[in-house]
Amino acid sequence: MKKIWQLMVVALMLFCLSAQGKAPKREFRGAWIQCVNGQYLGKGASEIRSMLSRQLDILAASHVNAIFFQVRAECDALYASRYEPWSRYLSGEQGRGMADGWDPLAWMIRECHARGMECHAWINPYRAKTKGTTALAQNHVAVRHPERVFQYGDLLILNPALEENRYYTCMVVEDILERYDVDGIHMDDYFYPYPAAGQTIPDANYFAQSPRGFKDIGDWRRDNVNQLIKELHALIKDVKPWVKFGISPFGIYRNDPSGKNTAYGSATRGLQNYDDLYADVLLWEREGWVDYLIPQVYWNFGTAAADYEVLCRWWNDRCGKRLLIIGEDVERTAKGVDPQSPNQNQTAAKYNLLARLKNVSGTCQWYAASFCENVGNYRGYLQSTYFKRPALQPKMTWKGKGKPGKVKQVRLRGNRLEWTAPKGTKWTKAAKWYAVYAVPAGSRLDHESADQLLTVTSANAVLIPQEYLGYTFYVSALNRLQDEGKAVKAK
Repeated sequence: MKKIWQLMVVALMLFCLSAQGKAPKREFRGAWIQCVNGQYLGKGASEIRSMLSRQLDILAASHVNAIFFQVRAECDALYASRYEPWSRYLSGEQGRGMADGWDPLAWMIRECHARGMECHAWINPYRAKTKGTTALAQNHVAVRHPERVFQYGDLLILNPALEENRYYTCMVVEDILERYDVDGIHMDDYFYPYPAAGQTIPDANYFAQSPRGFKDIGDWRRDNVNQLIKELHALIKDVKPWVKFGISPFGIYRNDPSGKNTAYGSATRGLQNYDDLYADVLLWEREGWVDYLIPQVYWNFGTAAADYEVLCRWWNDRCGKRLLIIGEDVERTAKGVDPQSPNQNQTAAKYNLLARLKNVSGTCQWYAASFCENVGNYRGYLQSTYFKRPALQPKMTWKGKGKPGKVKQVRLRGNRLEWTAPKGTKWTKAAKWYAVYAVPAGSRLDHESADQLLTVTSANAVLIPQEYLGYTFYVSALNRLQDEGKAVKAK
């Protein structure tokens, strides 16, 4: 009996290892590149480009497939905006761009696409001035329309109660959509300001004048934010229906410290989206106003006020209609001790947990530079395990139906694999990306996993690494959502 039990245990272990070794075909792997940490200040355009190019090279080699590039931190712009001044986080002075006329967003889109990665423009919807900003440009909205902002500590905030501010934010987003080939519009966790001691949101008079049927000012504030999210979703769908709209809320939706009413909130004690930031995140997901959520679950296993596993399981159980992606704090994870294995950090434990949660579609790294620096071998671990192979973007069937036709004239000339795009003018049928597969001699194409996926590219040709020469190659076309056409074998 003991021997039979041992054999069963061995068989189970082999099964688990086999399942773990099958690389997922589709998984979201993002990274945030921020401006508010001042990483660009004091540098020229060429120096910034060199720094970002290095980061993008490392991220692409690590099979990260989406970049969130911060382009609007305080009603300013890291792109050639029609409405807002150049950001001081770029040049050191609000309203002044780079000497060579560099447009960071246009450059970042090209560089991401050249490496097979999506580029999402990351904006803040309400913040008009941060603590360190001492001078505003003459064309800044707070200078032109001081009546539309309010002071909160060291911040200036676009008042979410005002319809003209919603219209203005939508106008800014429409400008980005019309002039830049972004793959997504992304917003972070700043809606109403984070509560600060001694500060009061000065909107009671607006609530008294136009309560819109609400008796509680908190419900009214949440509705103010809801209207913006709904309008942005409708705008993006109308202008460019393939562009993804996503939000990375604070990691706690609502607290239920007792842990008995998970429908209300998580067993946590911390800042709350719903009650403190007036962000009803689950409503947005339920109504389909967002395409993805990336809750910032930046805590570790064992954090008393907000345990990582408690929060990941809570979000997993509450979401499922749209993509759920977990926001990871690289440094905190790499410096945290795994409670089950005190000789290692928490990286492996966290990713092993996420692999078991059915509604989690991937992760996003806070932040790109720390991921590239490989703190605590965080990146090295992922490259050797969960990020070992490339991955396509998770499907978003609600955004559009259709897929490209077959690529044509797939040929291998020496170590250069090349092909011709399929015909297709409608965005659901047109090729934007290509998936290249390398199949070992004597094997068949495995179309269900990423085990044979060599690369994802926006080009019509790739150079084959020496170690793959002798393999059989297949190429398939992907549309803007990376819905895949039939793979064609190279001649």
